[in-house]
Amino acid sequence: MKILKPLAIAFLLPFTAEVATAYVPSNISAEAKVILQSDSLKWDAKLPFDQTVKQGKLANGFTYFIRKNTEPEKRVTMYLGVKVGSIVETEKQQGLAHFLEHMNFNGLKHFPKNALVDYLQKAGVRFGSDLNAYTGFDETVYQLPIPSDDPELLKNGLQVMRDWAQDAMLETDEIEKERGIIMEEMRGGRGSMQRMRDKFMPVLMNGSLYANRLPIGTEEVVMGFDPALIRQFHKDWYRPDLQTLIVVGDIDPVAIEAEIKRLFSDMRVEKNPKERKKVGIDLLNKNQFISVTDPEMAYTLGQILIKHKESKVETVGDYRKELMKNIYGSMINARLGELTQSANPPFLQAGVDISEFMGGLDNLTAYFVSKPGQFEDGIKAVVRELDRVDKFGFTESEFKRTVSAYAKSNETSYVERDKRKSDSYVNAYLNHFLKDAPALSSEDRYQITKQLLPTLTLKEVVAIGEEYYVDSNRDVVILAPDSEKDKLPQEAQVNTWFADVDKEQLTAYDDKVSDLPLLSKEPVKGTIKSEKGIDKIGAKEIVLSNGVKVVLKPTNFKNDEILISAFSPGGTSVYSDADYMSASMAGTLVNSSGLGQLNTIEMQKYMTGKQVNISPYISERTEGLSGSSDKEGLKTAFEMIYGYFTEPRIEDDVFQSVMSRQITMLANRENDPNFVFNKNIINTLYGNNIRRNPADKAELDQVKQARALEIYKDRFADASDFTFVIVGSFTEAEIKPYLENYLAALPATNRKEEAKDLKIVEPAKGVEKIVNKGQEAKANVRLSIYGDYTYNDAENMNLAALETILSNRLIERLREEESGVYGTGARASYSKFPTQRYSFNVGFGTSVDKYPSLINSTLDEFRKIKKDGPSQVDLDKFVIEQKRQFEVNQRENRYWLSQISGALQVGRDVTYPTVYLEQLNKVTPATVKAVANKYLKEDQLFKFILLPDQVKK
Repeated sequence: MKILKPLAIAFLLPFTAEVATAYVPSNISAEAKVILQSDSLKWDAKLPFDQTVKQGKLANGFTYFIRKNTEPEKRVTMYLGVKVGSIVETEKQQGLAHFLEHMNFNGLKHFPKNALVDYLQKAGVRFGSDLNAYTGFDETVYQLPIPSDDPELLKNGLQVMRDWAQDAMLETDEIEKERGIIMEEMRGGRGSMQRMRDKFMPVLMNGSLYANRLPIGTEEVVMGFDPALIRQFHKDWYRPDLQTLIVVGDIDPVAIEAEIKRLFSDMRVEKNPKERKKVGIDLLNKNQFISVTDPEMAYTLGQILIKHKESKVETVGDYRKELMKNIYGSMINARLGELTQSANPPFLQAGVDISEFMGGLDNLTAYFVSKPGQFEDGIKAVVRELDRVDKFGFTESEFKRTVSAYAKSNETSYVERDKRKSDSYVNAYLNHFLKDAPALSSEDRYQITKQLLPTLTLKEVVAIGEEYYVDSNRDVVILAPDSEKDKLPQEAQVNTWFADVDKEQLTAYDDKVSDLPLLSKEPVKGTIKSEKGIDKIGAKEIVLSNGVKVVLKPTNFKNDEILISAFSPGGTSVYSDADYMSASMAGTLVNSSGLGQLNTIEMQKYMTGKQVNISPYISERTEGLSGSSDKEGLKTAFEMIYGYFTEPRIEDDVFQSVMSRQITMLANRENDPNFVFNKNIINTLYGNNIRRNPADKAELDQVKQARALEIYKDRFADASDFTFVIVGSFTEAEIKPYLENYLAALPATNRKEEAKDLKIVEPAKGVEKIVNKGQEAKANVRLSIYGDYTYNDAENMNLAALETILSNRLIERLREEESGVYGTGARASYSKFPTQRYSFNVGFGTSVDKYPSLINSTLDEFRKIKKDGPSQVDLDKFVIEQKRQFEVNQRENRYWLSQISGALQVGRDVTYPTVYLEQLNKVTPATVKAVANKYLKEDQLFKFILLPDQVKK
């Protein structure tokens, strides 16, 4: 079931609606006990800090947080947080906070030049995905996740954090090299959204300093500042009183604390430190309006932002109010979601959120994506729902249903508390340091919330909307394509629309629910026909009486997570081109509709509070289901599986809604340079093949509701060739009744079917294709090689090695040596069916004048590895990275689901993970060189280049 979520709302904390008990666990904090044992809750009581973390402050003002956590095992995550971002910069320093972040990877006291990245790669740490940093308006944060089972590496990891804190070398030659890299980062961010942002930011930020302090900075400063300026910036701001170190992982906290004291106690302290002034955004006590268009914008976005003074979450009362804000948001978003699924939705998407803004402000944000030429319909629909809540509130049933969903979420979080990843703890402590956000322990969060939530009333939640949805400090921001400019309103017209809706005779919301069971009849139970152990991976293969095959792998990686995947051969490949569009949309349409006896809206309400999601799909070569559940939801999960085989539906409203939105989204897509680029690439590779090219209106009009449902039913008419893989926290005894009652009851006709080979392959010879689209003076390059492949485990491993080694070499050359790109990398892929094929791709963005030389440099790296193979050092980086990643993957349910399902679909031994390290150790410079010579064929190279409109070759 596809649950529409118009706005991704990050809840402050999980919630529960269970009545609080008198029992107070002994391992919660003393402060929490006081709160929980009170006859009446003290709203002004301070929220307790997580007592399971060791925290401290050195004499020089440097703070630290240390916590032992064994998820994942043998790993530790370290963050250095600095309360310094772009907001502290002067006019002449714009971009230096971000530039300094870059320089911390280009020469440290103990890791000169590029030695840091090189050293960590040798330890299996991936640059970018593991080792990284970011700069915001108010902070700079460095992250380093490393293995903790190597004492020397752990010691050096802490030394890296100490060097980041104050010992960047800031050598002139490295600064000069980095200018080009940051310039390419800046260039890559240029486009329609950047041009519009430059116009609306002053309004959004109320004319404050934030509007002129974007972290990326200005080209003038980045390319021209005196190196002395960044050294002074570093001296002024990288100091212990503005920094924290957070260490969470499989470590000894006492030993780590001793090492932190040894390393960080001698940090330089300024006699007269620069004042870290708190910059805020003032409320203007007036409404604002701005409409911005751009020729490359592909859709129209309307936003209503109502700003308020920030509400800090420090006390129980503050925390309670956050619960109400989130419940309010969930309920109104559910209503907007219903509108989205109506036959003629007034917008493509919409949502409401009450959350922190910046600069000491909170805001209520309502947004919608407008249909072309129908902005009035969209804004009125959103305002109408906000007004409806103001006038009539929410229903008691909506309130209870939403609270129950939060209750379930809280229970789930609590059940998984000992499986919580280190990264989530790190982020909680970081936000506490940077923003004084609450950092409750898992126990305190669960128990306090459990007592708080039953005190909430529907009246109070409705009052949240009355407090935040007001007619002052309101901004209306419109972003749209140039083609929509004449159809967009001016401020006076928008104000009239607000007034018009306010005068409408609205009616109260009708919360329609169904008491019918999901399925119209109970399945006829089948039996287990045979069982076979797959002992090497702790799994079992079961064949049911109707021919359905099931592979079970019970795990203890999570306390209550069960993942399900099912597949069968066929897919859209077995249908003609004339039926292709209906076949390709069938899975989406069924997934967006209700199921069994429940329509879409009834189904979504039925699923509220259940940790269950099952979704059907039809891809090119397979059809199947994927999803997840907890133990409590297993009955629902298997009912849904049974329902998707036996009682699927495509509702009229859903069909009209989905198809109208699909067609509407076509209107301005040709404005987007990236869409045009990708469309040209696909056309070059596959011609006008309907199965590869993005669908146009004529093709979408080919989708027929009845035919789509007919095709779907055909794909799921015979379960005998389906394979189910179930991985997670269950026992055989718990799961087998569901296999017999539901999976063994699925219809079976025992037809023999295979996916068809559609003979869709790329041309044998490569070509160069230049596409001119876009205003910005930048180039986007994609180099691609396609061809026949020899599919086996050894070949796959060596191609993966080639991908990683070339990615590292291209970063070193194109970025570090030539300062020509911000990011680049190689990407290899391969398939076994319908024929054995591979692709090898390299992509990067750069300036218009540099792209030819960078293509030549890339091809030079191809030729070097073909001639000489990789160095042993480069190969060792790949091997250790894979070993370290494998250690973590083996403890993840999703890894095993993917490995088992993938192996079964291509006919590979499902126990392959048990010999993975053996295969890895067989990779040598010679084997990688051989694969490079076999597959890096320059005569099969396609050069795809996106240039701006005015540049012609």
